[in-house]
Amino acid sequence: MAQKKAQKELKIHSLKRKDAVGMSCGMSETPFYPREKLVEKQKYYQSVRKYTHLKGPVDKITSVAIPLALATTAIFMIGRGIYNMSHGIGKKE
Repeated sequence: MAQKKAQKELKIHSLKRKDAVGMSCGMSETPFYPREKLVEKQKYYQSVRKYTHLKGPVDKITSVAIPLALATTAIFMIGRGIYNMSHGIGKKE
């Protein structure tokens, strides 16, 4: 008897949960991305023989250009600070 009650409560809970997620009685969600395009992208990414972080077309910007710009800026600011200290520029009195 207690087992039937527990199964019934579990079933009710799972139905409420599915409805809350957006799934109703056996139907699945609509996909976010068309299956054909997904398979096409998978084939592309699996066939490319580059490093994983450089596979996409925009990945070169995030993996190479931005860190290079940050490093260049940091080196410039360190150099400017050393120059200012050696010539006594910008001291507070």
